[in-house]
Amino acid sequence: MTQQTGFIDDFGMDTITLAGSLPAKLRAMRDAGFSQVMLKASDLVSHSEGVDDAVRAIKASGLRVTGFQVLRDFEGLAGHLHDYKVDIAKSMLEMTRAVGAPLLLACSSTSTHATQDIDALARDLRKLAMLAVPLDIRIAYEALSWGKRVKEFPQASSLVAAANCPNLGLGLDSFHLMATKTDLDQLDFVDPQKVFLVQLSDFMWRELPSIEERINTARHFRVFPGEGMHGAEVAAFVQRLDEKGYRGDYSFEVFNDDYTQMPPAVVAARARASAKWITDHVSRRSLPLRRPGRSAATNS
Repeated sequence: MTQQTGFIDDFGMDTITLAGSLPAKLRAMRDAGFSQVMLKASDLVSHSEGVDDAVRAIKASGLRVTGFQVLRDFEGLAGHLHDYKVDIAKSMLEMTRAVGAPLLLACSSTSTHATQDIDALARDLRKLAMLAVPLDIRIAYEALSWGKRVKEFPQASSLVAAANCPNLGLGLDSFHLMATKTDLDQLDFVDPQKVFLVQLSDFMWRELPSIEERINTARHFRVFPGEGMHGAEVAAFVQRLDEKGYRGDYSFEVFNDDYTQMPPAVVAARARASAKWITDHVSRRSLPLRRPGRSAATNS
């Protein structure tokens, strides 16, 4: 596959979407014209040459790191379970810093052991944010559509507001918005400056009525925007964010068992086509391209 002629500024890809080694994933993204990458912990710890070599490969790729994922089930625990999760969070934060990521993504808890008390949840998120302060890392808190207490972004937004930390904000995922059918009018109550990351995907059927269907689809059958049944909703979501003043990153988080059986370059090309599809359908954005060879770091 020949290298594309420009680099896409606003859109990146999650390594979750691609098969192959870390260097192969990074190369496929770069060759498709992407300028940024969303990393996951296993990119480092499962790298055949070790964590330090993985970090070197990421930095040598020229891709700006959008963020690092994912811290799960942090908030709402007590006693030894809370202490355990604090240790896990510290390790995740160190890896986040090592790869030069500006933020760590934390998902709303699904643990049956977690309290549903809002004050306790806010207190734990505040503690997580404070752990990240010395490392100059932001925390993006995302509502999972099967979370125990927090299933929709308005709930996550209220919790972030209650925690009241400058480096704590929201991670918004179009899949979860569509799975829960959250009204986009709720975005009117969200400060765009508190949206730290937006992840985009679609899926192939209209509704996900059960928790089991949401989990299975989220982990195995997402598709790129423009390929699924909710294209109009995804475009409206991006449009509303743009009108609200969001100027941050978009990353394609597409868990798909079929895509991981395809060459990374082929899937990355589909991602680029999806970025073009989105910008064609959102009136206030155009596909932003940079000259080849210009470092992504100059725009970070």
